Amino acid sequence: MLAESHDEEQIIARVAALDIGKAELVCCVRVPGTAARRLQEVSTHSTMTRSLTELANHLVELAVERVVMEATSDYWKPVFYLLEAHGLQPWLVNARDVKHLPGRPKMCWMRSGCARSPNGRCCVRVSYRRGRSAACGI
Repeated sequence: MLAESHDEEQIIARVAALDIGKAELVCCVRVPGTAARRLQEVSTHSTMTRSLTELANHLVELAVERVVMEATSDYWKPVFYLLEAHGLQPWLVNARDVKHLPGRPKMCWMRSGCARSPNGRCCVRVSYRRGRSAACGI
């Protein structure tokens, strides 16, 4: 039996996406620019505490509303907790979901700022975010 879905669609204007590895992470930040354009910044950072703190401070300065991260092991934990301690809203998404987005290469979700289908609906499920159930709301 099919049930009706009540998705809460949100448009996040200031978003960051992180691809986390053992020694480094890649960060893509997208914020509103002039007219209908968006500004994008892609950078690589070490996973050491000092570098993560600098990244968190930079994201706070840019007024990023949500940080979506993908990691294949427990490497996400220090990043998640440090970003949360800086007042950011981190979401961990399942690497399998990001890898298997239809018609998109793996890093495309970072370049676009978040994983969305052509009609603008979210394509990834949140694997972990503190205090809420795992549901899509990007």
